[in-house]
Amino acid sequence: MTTVSRAVLWASVVLPFAFTPFVFAQTLSQLVPHKVKLAAVEYRGKHAIKVTEEGVVPNGEAYAVMKDAAWHNGSIEVDLAGAPAPGVPEGARGFIGIAFHLQNDRFEYIYLRPTNGRADDQVRRNHTTQYSSYPDFSFAESRKQAPEKYESYVDIEPAVWIHYRITVEGTKARLYVNGASQPCLIVNDLKLGDSSGGIALWIGPGTEGHFSGLSFKAAP
Repeated sequence: MTTVSRAVLWASVVLPFAFTPFVFAQTLSQLVPHKVKLAAVEYRGKHAIKVTEEGVVPNGEAYAVMKDAAWHNGSIEVDLAGAPAPGVPEGARGFIGIAFHLQNDRFEYIYLRPTNGRADDQVRRNHTTQYSSYPDFSFAESRKQAPEKYESYVDIEPAVWIHYRITVEGTKARLYVNGASQPCLIVNDLKLGDSSGGIALWIGPGTEGHFSGLSFKAAP
């Protein structure tokens, strides 16, 4: 069993009935890195965890799992900021988001492409947000099966704090950005079904990501 799997399994035993918010204290000891490097930093006025890839990492596989965090239905909130890492090839988008329901190296994730938010290209803007499921339902697979269904636009910028909130109920998920009352992305058919599992800070290829103030709450 991998370190990540042990962390998620332990969490699922300890916290199956947690109905109150859990506030992430921004300490490295609360995270299990998976193909990423972590650092505690100050970033744009906030205590934050900086997440970068450890070498060249296949798409979808760069994340840090929260210890003691088993989650089914409810909400997850965090401030995050993503941007292309220094020196990466042109075309990096600063992919950043949250993975959830992580078990046995499978998970759902909803992420942002911050450099798309104000691009002078409507097609790119339409791909600012994305839902995927690892390993079987990548962005490429979703565009093949159902173009546009799992992506949408939202006004965001790279390298600045974005308030990110997702809610999940059964097989339905909603993404809310910067305090909006209406979701910018709606997913009605989560590919792992009505499942539960761990939570992770997620980044995509060529990204320098920062996360601050993560909290989650289970539905009553």
